[in-house]
Order: sequence, then structure tokens, then C-alpha cells
Amino acid sequence: MYVIVEIQGQQFKAEKDRFLYVHYLGDAVKAGDTVEFDRVLLVDADGAVKVGAPTVEGAKVVCEVAAHEVEGQETTLFKGDKVIVFKKKRRKGYRRKNGHRQYFSKVIIKDIVA
Repeated sequence: MYVIVEIQGQQFKAEKDRFLYVHYLGDAVKAGDTVEFDRVLLVDADGAVKVGAPTVEGAKVVCEVAAHEVEGQETTLFKGDKVIVFKKKRRKGYRRKNGHRQYFSKVIIKDIVA
């Protein structure tokens, strides 16, 4: 059984006991907290597909926020890969190099209620 769930504007395929890296959920969410997402767009229960219009009523995904230890402190922050942004205008002497690492939260899918 799997579902397609929308979390902070992005769609994810969620299965029970799997990890998801979603955009950072904020400081209000602590490690070990339970989070529910109710924007379920599709449910596939062993071949029986139920598509929402736009969401499936009564369906939700229950997740637990995973912990990550940074310098002896437990946190929910995970950093993604570095993205390099390089801007240049030829023959003008203009060059800018900038890097960015997006923060993510790691969640474990505990239960899918369809």
C-alpha cells in the first residue's frame, strides 16, 4: 500500500516504515514528535486505486520526526547537497558565485489511514 501525499507544496510517494526528506518543518516540531499530513492525493491499496478530487476524504499519513545529532545536540535539521549559483556577464568583469544548502526534516512514515 502506498499513497501520494502533498507536504508543503511538494508531492511524495509514501509507504509505511519508509523515510522522507521534506522541507524543514520549523522549530515548533521536535525530534520524536508525531506529525499528520491530510493532503492525500491518491491511495493505492494492493491494486485498488482511489484518486482524490483534489484530495481523498478521511485519508491521512501519520509520521514521526527523526532525530539528528549535531555537535552533541539533538536536532531535526538535515542539510541537503550544496547548490552552486554562478552568474557572469561576459566582457564586463561581473562574476558572482554563491552556494546554498537547503534544510530538510527527516520523517518516518508510521501509519497510513485510508
